[in-house]
Amino acid sequence: MATTPSAEAQIPRPSASLVIVNARNEILLVHRNPQARHFGGVHVFPGGNFDKKQDDSLAITAIRETFEESGLLLASSSSVPPVTLPDASLDEARFKIHSQKLNFQTFLAENRLTADIYSLLPFTQWITPVNALRRFHTQFFVAFLPAAPSAGFSSGEKQERIPKPDGGQEVVSARFLHPEDALAEFRKGKITFMPPQAYLLTTLAGILQGRTNTPEQRHLVEALSRGAFGHMVINPRRLGTPDENGRTILTYEGDETRGGSKGRLHRVLVKVGKAGITSEVVLQRNFDIFTEIEPEAFSVPSKL
Repeated sequence: MATTPSAEAQIPRPSASLVIVNARNEILLVHRNPQARHFGGVHVFPGGNFDKKQDDSLAITAIRETFEESGLLLASSSSVPPVTLPDASLDEARFKIHSQKLNFQTFLAENRLTADIYSLLPFTQWITPVNALRRFHTQFFVAFLPAAPSAGFSSGEKQERIPKPDGGQEVVSARFLHPEDALAEFRKGKITFMPPQAYLLTTLAGILQGRTNTPEQRHLVEALSRGAFGHMVINPRRLGTPDENGRTILTYEGDETRGGSKGRLHRVLVKVGKAGITSEVVLQRNFDIFTEIEPEAFSVPSKL
């Protein structure tokens, strides 16, 4: 018999996730441990829950979690000349921060580092659907390398030495993939995504054409961030029964069933497998995200 989530579990936890784009238009993805209780085996952008002991903003959450999960640190040195920490020191710090043995802000201050929060561009918020056992209100950001100062790897595949609190592992690897390559692997069943990751990768695949990041592409992403797209708050809702192929229909704000104009589609078709993991995600969005978003169809962002 299915259990109903408690009232406390129904309250979305504030969290943040960071989409990092390198000079080759590749995006950083981390692979969650297949044995994890939640979203095991899924590929996601690095991120996690807001920690009031370590974070003073969701941007800091995104930078801290990216450092913990991948070893990539978005921070600038205030030393003259700038000091570059060796990999061994970075690894030691991220392990201690992950296990709560070292405060992230203390680590930055002791090494005269400033988190590069101003390089982070807001890129939609997502709220886990009602009735999920664990709910999150996640602020997604985008950042570009090498414009954002960073330490750690910045391209290619990277098998990381991941922190292991309590004998477990949150993620088992981290690598950069072009959005088109990532979506191709997803369609072939080689990797799995949840709807937010599939949605944002599909969006960026249409902009980050080719294997060299250009100023024009960055300007387009920045325009999305500043406009209605970057400030969308998406709270998926299931629509009726599955479609003729057995796929669940999840609607988003702006869909014709969610405050949008007649004929407006803003939804995904998903096939859900074990543990709620999606094996197929098909985006249906028939409006221009630069010029045709209807702001009145979207909720005012919740106070986190």
